[in-house]
Amino acid sequence: MQRKYGFLALLSILSVITFLDRNAISIAGIEMSKELGFNEQEFGWILAAFTISYGLFEIPTGWWGDRFGEKKVLARIVIWWSLFTVLTGMAGGFASLFIIRFLFGAGEAGAYPNTAIAIRKWFPVEERGRAQALIWMASRIGGALTPLLVVPLQLQVGWRVTFYILGGIGLLWVLVWLIVYQTNEEDQPVIHSVSPSGWSQLVRNQSFWFLLAVYYCYACGVFFFISWLPNYLVKGRGLTHEELTYSASLPFLLAAVGCLLGGVWSDYLVKRIGLIWGRRLVPLIGLTLSGVVMILATQSHNTSWTVLLLALGLAFMDVTAPVAWAVATGIGKQYSGSATGAMNTAGLIGGTVASLGIGYLIGWTGDYNFPVLLIGIQLLIGATLMLFIRSES
Repeated sequence: MQRKYGFLALLSILSVITFLDRNAISIAGIEMSKELGFNEQEFGWILAAFTISYGLFEIPTGWWGDRFGEKKVLARIVIWWSLFTVLTGMAGGFASLFIIRFLFGAGEAGAYPNTAIAIRKWFPVEERGRAQALIWMASRIGGALTPLLVVPLQLQVGWRVTFYILGGIGLLWVLVWLIVYQTNEEDQPVIHSVSPSGWSQLVRNQSFWFLLAVYYCYACGVFFFISWLPNYLVKGRGLTHEELTYSASLPFLLAAVGCLLGGVWSDYLVKRIGLIWGRRLVPLIGLTLSGVVMILATQSHNTSWTVLLLALGLAFMDVTAPVAWAVATGIGKQYSGSATGAMNTAGLIGGTVASLGIGYLIGWTGDYNFPVLLIGIQLLIGATLMLFIRSES
């Protein structure tokens, strides 16, 4: 069973690559917008193209994993999105880039639901919080690496070649995955269909709907960092590109710690106080603290303090991620791919609203802080909704 840790390491590397490819456009977007002539609203639509298609295809590709197995489906997913990462560097204007990013999102959809399927098959319930924590910690490491890699690459070879390089990394991962990964057929056979009764069990579960609402609130906050943080820091707070490299990395570095601690603390609490409050307490506290510091960041006039408060905001926010995925896996049981896909779709609706809404709010008000204030309030609402979720094994 020690090979499960090797598979977890491989899936963690995939999570790093996922966020490298996903976040690269927010870093490259400043130079890209100059070259292609985008305003804030148009760039918001480019960002939203990803979240719209990702959300539309998240449940179907989660279902594919339940039916055909995570090995084949993940390979298909990574090949598709890597090719469209390469094509991002070939975009010539708004229309072509919108279509490419839409298809990129369609390709990346299902990556995390199928990762959740693999974790359910290889890890018992009391270890899944920690396993998910490593996956989400890796994603935030990918987010932290993005400005450290993309900014120097842009300066050396331009933003177009940067996307060619990132796409090639994903294709190399697929080769290793197909050679190394094995499904755990003995313990958890692949489910070949998701019956209507399975969906009926999900939609009749009150906790499932509250989980979707919590994840919507959480993802609105996360997508501010994924999509708009560089613009906020450069245009809203006056940072230079050199200062952006490290300021845009810090939130994701702290978030990596938050992801890890969230899963570890939640698994510990499950053993000490039971499954319901063990899964409930960590996101409840994390989202509350995150909402508070995000609101405080909008009131700060010191750029260094603002960056630190925002970084803490994402760190506190991200204790939620591994716990939410562990909860969804428990609620979904043998339909975990479909359940986690539905939860992530709710999050991507939030991501779409955030990606578009922030651009329009900035365009209408000229105030970069106002959207962050609204996100802080929304996180406090999400924390309250955690009280209504009862986790299942």
